Amino acid sequence: MSKLLWRALIVSPAVLGATLLVSAGAVRAAGGDSLLTKDSQSATAEVQPQTAEVQTPEAQSQAIAPTAELALPEAQPKLEFSATPAPAQPKLADLNLPSQVSLNPTQLTPVNEAGVEAAPAAIPPAIAQSAPGDANSADVLNQINRYSREGNNATQEQVTNVSQLSDVRPTDWAYEALRSLVERYGCIAGYPDGTFRGNRAMTRYEFAAGLNACLQQIERQLGQTGDFATRADLETLQRLVDEFRTELATLGTRVDQLEGRVGFLEDHQFSTTTKLAGEAIFALTDEFGRGGVSNNTVFQDRVRLTFNTSFTGRDRLVTRLAAGNATRFAFSEDALGNRTLLDEGQQTFNIGNTGNNDVVLDWLAYYFNFGSSKVYLAATGGIHSDYAPTLNPYFEDYDGGNGALSTFAQSNPIYRIGGGAGGAISLGVGPLQSILGPSTLTIGYLAGANNGGFGANDPSEKAGLFDGDYSALAQLNFNLGDRIGVGATYVHGYHNSGTDIFDLGGGTDARVVGSALANRPSSLLIGGERPVVTNSYGGELAFRLSENISISGFGTYTQATVIGRGRGDIWTYGAGVALSDFGKPGSVLGLFAGVEPTLRGVSPGLRGLDARPFSRDNVWHFEGFYKYKLNDNISVTPGVIWVTAPGQNEDERDAVIGTLRTTFTF
Repeated sequence: MSKLLWRALIVSPAVLGATLLVSAGAVRAAGGDSLLTKDSQSATAEVQPQTAEVQTPEAQSQAIAPTAELALPEAQPKLEFSATPAPAQPKLADLNLPSQVSLNPTQLTPVNEAGVEAAPAAIPPAIAQSAPGDANSADVLNQINRYSREGNNATQEQVTNVSQLSDVRPTDWAYEALRSLVERYGCIAGYPDGTFRGNRAMTRYEFAAGLNACLQQIERQLGQTGDFATRADLETLQRLVDEFRTELATLGTRVDQLEGRVGFLEDHQFSTTTKLAGEAIFALTDEFGRGGVSNNTVFQDRVRLTFNTSFTGRDRLVTRLAAGNATRFAFSEDALGNRTLLDEGQQTFNIGNTGNNDVVLDWLAYYFNFGSSKVYLAATGGIHSDYAPTLNPYFEDYDGGNGALSTFAQSNPIYRIGGGAGGAISLGVGPLQSILGPSTLTIGYLAGANNGGFGANDPSEKAGLFDGDYSALAQLNFNLGDRIGVGATYVHGYHNSGTDIFDLGGGTDARVVGSALANRPSSLLIGGERPVVTNSYGGELAFRLSENISISGFGTYTQATVIGRGRGDIWTYGAGVALSDFGKPGSVLGLFAGVEPTLRGVSPGLRGLDARPFSRDNVWHFEGFYKYKLNDNISVTPGVIWVTAPGQNEDERDAVIGTLRTTFTF
């Protein structure tokens, strides 16, 4: 009986564990590991609603939202061992094992003496200098950086139940083996984002790390009970040890090197809790439309420095400084030489510019988990896309320099309605999970600046958190199958006289997308503008056609009520296709077309004798760009933006903007 128990205890989990780990490298999902992919920097995109883990837009690159990976069942590969039983019953200590290495079984992240994973937040993402006296310092530092970027840079405690691994399902062919390894031996930790990634390719070193962790656990359990195993059991384990002896021995050397480098980095690090990330954009751009005004070729810039601070490993304080000198182009000029600025076709580096490269604090926010929900608090500079999935992979880069050129192609303009200070929460929708698949319900409230520039921080009349401009969002996200993500969005807003609708909460003349009339419909009134209340209804859709082809689109209707006068109807819609890894891994070819926010109709109250006439022509926007990734830190993006009927007037000349954008990230 004792032999049978020990055989079940040792051989079954160890052999099945080896089978599981080896097969992880062999099993490849036909459609890719994830569904489509806020570090705001990954080359693949996923269609999935956001759930519990905290991720900032700076960290989610091209990700629609994190959730479970797609695990496709396949025939179970077999790993067979032959062993001849013998009467003697040696202990596990009799095995000729190499020096044990303290590693997580699924990644080569260093752990401390207590077995707790070293917090990646303590390792800066890029260090130019190396520790002295080691010719391989640069390679080792690159390894550290690569490992620290696995998952979402949040620490992950030891997994004690297989249900903690979000991408492992009871229907998976290796579920029982993995459950045994996790719950009986505790030698599986998973990735920092709570996934196992069973379909991911693995190296022999990773297999050796997992084998070594399980061997240590088995040895500890034998030491605690004092029982013995059969020679057949130990010979089976010995064959595994002999097969991976080189890798197991090498792991010890590699870990020693990594510990030395980590020690060096900790002594020279920027902060124990804060990572510094930066982005600098150089833009050579011109407007080539023919007509009564001529724009010159300009060289513009914008810089963002972001400090990401974590106090618990599962929260994030974001402090961002920005500076820029971008100026919008003009599209017309009157007899006195007064130039009308081009509202449509704005580029992302126009957002957050300070005119003369003066440095400002343009975003301060805090993310944290509350149970299974995600909470977002913004003290300044908050926008709705900070916390709500926009479902526009490869185009969306949160007005950064690695997505589409224009603010219109980056995301549905509904997310541009309001901004400033406030909060939001994302909730998992439990009852709908069985019907819609992974789903989230997100609600948020942001208070912006009024026409005097006073916002949530000012206690004056028509200002403050609840008495000034504001916008409130509600959004439901869910999946249809494994390739389609859907979002339904509602935004209610209040806009004081003289403020724009699509302004990110910036106040007077802060519009970032759409025509002037779509932003301020009350400007039709000759007697003066009035406050406007808006109700906007939008939808977003993302579809992964193949591993490298993503199609996305959106549409929004806004009902704008000018208080005391009447109503205006504002429409916007667009769609795009993105080809990832086009020509080179990490490069993206993007094509986008749609109608920028346009005031299409008004009620009789806005057509009176004291109202100006206006045209209702659609403002069509066409855009093509190619982001060529030179390396991990530099990309070059040539592109063209063509806008018809600027000012929603076909009598105006078309605007054609050509741009060569270079983006440095660090």
